[in-house]
Order: sequence, then structure tokens, then C-alpha cells
Amino acid sequence: MQDSATDTVQTQPKLLVLGATGGTGRLIVNQAVTRGYDVTALVRSAEKAGDLKGARLVVGDARDEAALREAIKGRTAVVSALGTPASPFREVTLLSTATRALVSAMKAEHVSRLVCITGMGAGDSAGHGGFVFDRLIFPLLLRKVYADKNRQEAIVRASGLDWSLVRPSVLNDKPARNTVRAITDLTGFHGGTISRSDVAGFVLDQLGNEAWRHRAPLITW
Repeated sequence: MQDSATDTVQTQPKLLVLGATGGTGRLIVNQAVTRGYDVTALVRSAEKAGDLKGARLVVGDARDEAALREAIKGRTAVVSALGTPASPFREVTLLSTATRALVSAMKAEHVSRLVCITGMGAGDSAGHGGFVFDRLIFPLLLRKVYADKNRQEAIVRASGLDWSLVRPSVLNDKPARNTVRAITDLTGFHGGTISRSDVAGFVLDQLGNEAWRHRAPLITW
């Protein structure tokens, strides 16, 4: 029994979280710490990360490859929960720029496992958000954001890393249901919602799960 417990400790992920001060990123960090993972968070400001208890903080810009390499040293996996606000008029490049730097840094530090959150509406999930999302929210507020999410996904797919892309449906702050539907066949699917807490749990589950490697599930309730 003792040997089994020791093996479990040895195989716990040493995780880097990007976007750790966002609504979903905070839950990823907190849930990972609760699971006993060794967690590092790359943050722009230590002051804004005061509630990330149990995580090692590295202050830096996610677009800076040198900062990323410093944060990645000694890690076994990376979760990207990077997000960007709605941008009706200005071009968005943060997600693709940061992801390009991340891929380079992970290769340099010989870390291969990446779970990257994008969103419903990215790639072949476009047009499956339901009437309000597809006809109003997406074209008026999110078109430029999702153009960058598409670039981000393309960078991940071409990276040669051991990747999973996770596309949550519309996020809410309700309690976790612990019942997540993960789908790639979107026939007949027209919108949905999911809690940030359930997204965090699903993302962390992928670190030891082969089912969604090199795949891009949409997750919803």
C-alpha cells in the first residue's frame, strides 16, 4: 500500500497555468492545488494573484518567451487559460502571439503536454452557439477575438506537442455539476452553457487522460 501511495505522489503533474488570474484560471489553480499538484502560475501582477494560495508565482508577460521558459522549468504540463476581452473594432493578437511564444518555450524546456482552452465558436465549432450567440454576440463583439482564437488553435495543432484543445460553451459562475459532456460531433448542437468550475475540472482531468489528446472537444452541460 505504501509503494502505491508513493507512486501516486511521484506521478502528480508539475503544472504551469497561464491566464491564472482570470475567472476560469483561478479555479484551475485552486483545484489543482487541492488535488495536490505542484502548481506554478505566470501572472502579470503578483498583487492581483494574492488569492492563488499554494501556487508558486512567476511575474511576467505570457508573450515573453524568456519569462515563459523561466516559468516552465521543471514543469511536466502546461494549461493555457488565456483570454481576452471582447474587441468589436481593434484587432486581437494576444492569444496567438502568446501561444507561439509558449510553444517555442515548451520545446526549449522539453515539456510536451499542453491543454489549451479556446471556446465554442473556434474552428469547426463555429455556427453552433445558438441564435443569440451566432447572430448577435459573435459578429458584433467577438469576431476579432475568435479570429485570434483560430490562429491560436492552428499554432497548437501544428506545434508537434502533446496537445488538447478545449472549447467550452457559454461560461457561467454556477456551482459545478461534475457532469460534463465532451463532444466533437456537433450535428444538432446549437448552444449550451457550462460552469467555469466544471471547465477547470475537465481541463485538469486531461493531464492524465488519453481520450482527448490531439482532439478539440466542445464541452457543455
